[in-house]
Amino acid sequence: MSSEEPSHRVVCLLDKVLTARGVTLTELSARTGITMANLSILKTGKARAIRFTTLTAICEALDCKPADLFDLEDLHNLDEPTSDPIT
Repeated sequence: MSSEEPSHRVVCLLDKVLTARGVTLTELSARTGITMANLSILKTGKARAIRFTTLTAICEALDCKPADLFDLEDLHNLDEPTSDPIT
């Protein structure tokens, strides 16, 4: 892996799952006992790892599976511009 490639392509979809279920980060924190700071790190995609106990608590609180919370970004999409070029 070159220094220009990202270290991983795993994307956390917690924000989308929360929105789909109508749950706030505050409510998820109360349901799971996970701090707002740690949930925020996950939600913003800044987390580098997650414990299985944390993942289990989130999945139980949101009635979802780990696959609902994470995706693998397509390697080909990393090279494409994120917006349409101006013509």
